[in-house]
Amino acid sequence: MASVHRICSMRGHLYTFSFIRYIRGQFMSQSGGSHSETASQWKSFTSCVTGRSTLSLECGSVSQLRVSSIRRLASVPDLAVTVETEKKSQEANILFSSSQALVEENPQRSLYRDIVHEFPDGIQMAFAYGSGAIQQGNANDKSKNMLDFIFVVDKPRRWHRINLERHPHHYSFLKHFGPRTITRIQERYGAGAYFNTLVPMAGRTIKYGVISTARLVTDLLDWESLYISGRLHKPVSFVVIPSDENLLTALTVNLRSAVHAALLLLPDMFTEEQLYLTIAKLSYAGDFRMAVAEDNNKITNIVQPSLPLFRQMYSSFLLEDVHSTWWPQEGQLEQALTFESRHHHLKCLPTKVLYGLLMQKYQIGVFPDLEEIIKLHAYDSDCGSHVAQSIRHIVKRSSVSQSLKGILTAGVLKSLRYSSSKILKKVRSRR
Repeated sequence: MASVHRICSMRGHLYTFSFIRYIRGQFMSQSGGSHSETASQWKSFTSCVTGRSTLSLECGSVSQLRVSSIRRLASVPDLAVTVETEKKSQEANILFSSSQALVEENPQRSLYRDIVHEFPDGIQMAFAYGSGAIQQGNANDKSKNMLDFIFVVDKPRRWHRINLERHPHHYSFLKHFGPRTITRIQERYGAGAYFNTLVPMAGRTIKYGVISTARLVTDLLDWESLYISGRLHKPVSFVVIPSDENLLTALTVNLRSAVHAALLLLPDMFTEEQLYLTIAKLSYAGDFRMAVAEDNNKITNIVQPSLPLFRQMYSSFLLEDVHSTWWPQEGQLEQALTFESRHHHLKCLPTKVLYGLLMQKYQIGVFPDLEEIIKLHAYDSDCGSHVAQSIRHIVKRSSVSQSLKGILTAGVLKSLRYSSSKILKKVRSRR
């Protein structure tokens, strides 16, 4: 049997690279002085992050996986990667159990499969999400709603080239610039996803987003944008289940990270439903669309009809957490609001959230140790509000940039149609 390694120990040596990558840009713009002074300060900062305390983190195990390192696919190509599997991990099976059960019971299963088969090969993972795929509290008949898909591909440029030949009408005026420009827009702007919307197919109206495997893994591990990773905090219907071990591991890490973040935001006693509402809300906090173009009851409508699916997704993580107690029969949870519990959960947060916490304490010319920053927040009884602020900042930036990109990728007319339908839903929810 494969040895058991801790999730955060897999991440631990990667925080150094991630923080340097995330901080460098803002550091250089915020630091005053000459180029030589800035370079000297940057050298002091990096030695501070990498020197005294590279984090040794413990956040639960991935059973059946032996991982010596996690691939930093986005920007650290020289990191060694060894991911060996003797079996599928229990967590991966748990992760997909709810979705597979949903798909098996879903009369639309064949429709989803037929739609995906209309697209080029090379889709490593595909799932349907939203009110058109998962029953929500405000929808009597989900078959009347638009179907939302995410396609994960290894080679987006090749995929778009074939898809442009096969479905040119799916694209806006950007199709005239070719697959290279489309891929560049996908990768460089927003959350790394390219959406085609209001596409008629198989008697339904669909929207589909394309994201590279590398970009998705980064988002799942680091919460770089919380755009796709946030959607995967909620139940979805998987049409193509991934086999790539890096992706499977990242999917599991994403769910575990959501539990750690939610526990930091919750009081000492709370219900299971409150936990799932908090998790579902993570990727909407800070999203400007919630104020102008989304149903006021969106979070509740997502969670309440799908409580059994949420439990299937998160039960293993609740059982393994040593700082909280879960009574499944009563649907109640209790946690210790102590330094030790906050410290544990903080160390298990994704890189971008920790970056936000670091920047809250950052002062020009002062370079605190990352472990010290985490301890400062762990001692703070108001720690949850700082974590929430960091998450809101991530979501706000990605939601604004992705929405602006959507005007280009969908075109002005489709953007207006799509936005007006969202606003109409919001108006109806107020009645």
